[in-house]
Amino acid sequence: MNLKSNCFFCLLLVGTLWTYGQNRKIKLADKSFARYDFSQAAELYEKAIAQGYEKPKAYQNLADSHYYNADYDKAASWFGKLAEKDESVFDIEHMHRFALALKSVGNYTESNRWMEKLIAAKSDDIRGKAYAKNRDYIKRINKRSDRFDINNMVINSPESEFAPSFMLEALVFSSSRDSSLGSSQIHAWNKKRFLNLYTASPIDEANFGSIQKFSDKLNTRAHESSTAFTADGKTVYFTRNNTKNNNFARDEKGISRLKLYKATFENGQWGNVKELPFNSEDYSVAHPSLNQAGDKLYFSSDMPGTFGQSDIFVVAIHSDGTYGTPTNVGPKINTEGKETFPYVTKENVLYFSSDGHPGLGGLDVFATRLEKDPYVVNVGEPVNSSADDFSFIINSETKKGYFASNRKGGKGGDDIYAILETKSLDMDCGSEISGVVRDKETQETVAGALVILYDDSNTILEETTSGADGTFVLQSDCGAGQYAVIATKEKYDKETLAVDNREEESVAAVDFWLVPMKEGVAIGTSLTNFLNIDLVYFDLNKAYIREDARTILDQIVSYLLENDQVKIQIRSHTDSRSSDAYNNRLSDRRAKATLAYLLSKGIGSERMSGMGYGESQLTNDCDNTKKCSEAEHQKNRRSEFVVVE
Repeated sequence: MNLKSNCFFCLLLVGTLWTYGQNRKIKLADKSFARYDFSQAAELYEKAIAQGYEKPKAYQNLADSHYYNADYDKAASWFGKLAEKDESVFDIEHMHRFALALKSVGNYTESNRWMEKLIAAKSDDIRGKAYAKNRDYIKRINKRSDRFDINNMVINSPESEFAPSFMLEALVFSSSRDSSLGSSQIHAWNKKRFLNLYTASPIDEANFGSIQKFSDKLNTRAHESSTAFTADGKTVYFTRNNTKNNNFARDEKGISRLKLYKATFENGQWGNVKELPFNSEDYSVAHPSLNQAGDKLYFSSDMPGTFGQSDIFVVAIHSDGTYGTPTNVGPKINTEGKETFPYVTKENVLYFSSDGHPGLGGLDVFATRLEKDPYVVNVGEPVNSSADDFSFIINSETKKGYFASNRKGGKGGDDIYAILETKSLDMDCGSEISGVVRDKETQETVAGALVILYDDSNTILEETTSGADGTFVLQSDCGAGQYAVIATKEKYDKETLAVDNREEESVAAVDFWLVPMKEGVAIGTSLTNFLNIDLVYFDLNKAYIREDARTILDQIVSYLLENDQVKIQIRSHTDSRSSDAYNNRLSDRRAKATLAYLLSKGIGSERMSGMGYGESQLTNDCDNTKKCSEAEHQKNRRSEFVVVE
């Protein structure tokens, strides 16, 4: 073998080994990604791509790996590279993830562009509709900002602390700070230690100290997080991963579900730990919160009936300790994204975190009143940021509370921040568009009419049906500008009204008067007979439209405008006097004059045709052989309107 051949062989071998190395890394990366080891997956995908691997799926999984670990800077970068390579691989969820990641790095213009793509791809997406309703969401968030003083707490460590909750005077929270855990207690998802529950005792009004593990009976070698205590502090609901012999466990798909547990404080210690009956091996149930009365438990889950990745649910707690059936709190609150970490105040205000409602990036904290038709508001900065902001709690009497965030400048992965509310949240900025639907002819109210609210780009924002009394209520955001409201019902013509809703705190009243739809007209029917009106008549030897004819033609115009599917043929005639050739020309001019009038009133030319019949279709026996009166001849000088489609 000569030197040249030998070199070629070496290059071929190197190339083969290079490709083998790439493929091996991709296979290992795919396996890591499938078992939710996103830190390892990201490392392997990046190495393979650096070696020249180009398939879009690797870019997508790499971007997702960073996204799932809340590294939004890297997620935005890799989603951007994927978009440059092949935008067609972006499904609805990846469009939304890219939009969120872009917001987290401050690129709101590009984020909004991807939200517009999402709307174009799926017009009924709840997140897209919420964005379409609030395209100037940054302006509105700014109006609700600067209402809190916040401080990073001394209880934070270089690890992760989040999910604070009130237990009488103490603060209970979740943390991965336990350095005594071995390597087997490192979570593959994010390479962090497993979470345990901790408690901090108050030193004074502003500070906590004496941090210790909450309870050896509750903490295991799995994750424990997010607690909710009854008012007497003797019952706790908390979240835990799937366990086996008190160790972290996965199912056959490699997933470790979250479950809710209940424990009680007896004889100076916590115990009597029980799973809640609506836990499942097929879905997660997590992040509990009790209402003031303690008879309702709110939580987050991806159980059947969920709109997105996780929704807020509520379940009744009966006096005998049993539970009702969990109920989804609905699409006004829940989206196709993540809704999680609910917290309910004494006043029945629900705070929760979401990445589906318009926010500043990642998870934001939102609020809504539970006793009213839900209107969701972003609580604004400085609680919310471009990072993940979540597990918000507040004492509505002292105005003090806590939340967690992984924002830059903290001590660890997630930090708990103390808050003091200095200005109440405006929960009434949502404007109502209300009214009544009635029958224009009978004046009676119309029940069951569909009423739809559109924005100025023709996107559906809200829809409802009129009640038994004909009333309806739609919810818009204040200051949102120009709307169109449409009411429609079977056997009625639809009606569209414009609403200018630019003022803060405005309430718009819109009443509809629906016109009963006329029964369909058959092909070949004379419109004048159908509408019970006279024919259009002409003077002798003339083709101009008389004044009395204009009134009749205007009624035909109204019908054609209301029934835009109807097409007609104009058939014009003469009496028998003059020659056949003259009468043919005269009837043609009459047809053209009639057609021109209808065109001038806005009836499209594609819906009409005209033809002159001369004296060939007389309505009586006044032909050239008989002498007739002027009144009898007048009946033949006419235009008719025949339905052809």
